[in-house]
Amino acid sequence: MAKSAPFDAADYLNDDETVAEYITAALEDPNPDVFLTAVRDVARARGMAQLAKNAGLGRESLYKALTPGAKPRYDTMLKLLHALGIKLSASPVHS
Repeated sequence: MAKSAPFDAADYLNDDETVAEYITAALEDPNPDVFLTAVRDVARARGMAQLAKNAGLGRESLYKALTPGAKPRYDTMLKLLHALGIKLSASPVHS
């Protein structure tokens, strides 16, 4: 029986377009943990230690902020997204 490695989204987040699409899809989910998980996947793909440094956060703080169920501060998320090179934008909802 062949063994396969578990799926890890971070293995596929290797260019800015893919990252942007992944984060955008996560934002569309009403569960905030989906967004935190997506940001954590991107952070792992880019390197947690370097991201923490670029965002001005300790590594422990970064892991804590991106844990499912966490309620990270808005300014923390902005620092992380900026350090990842991600810009969020708003658009009207059409029913």
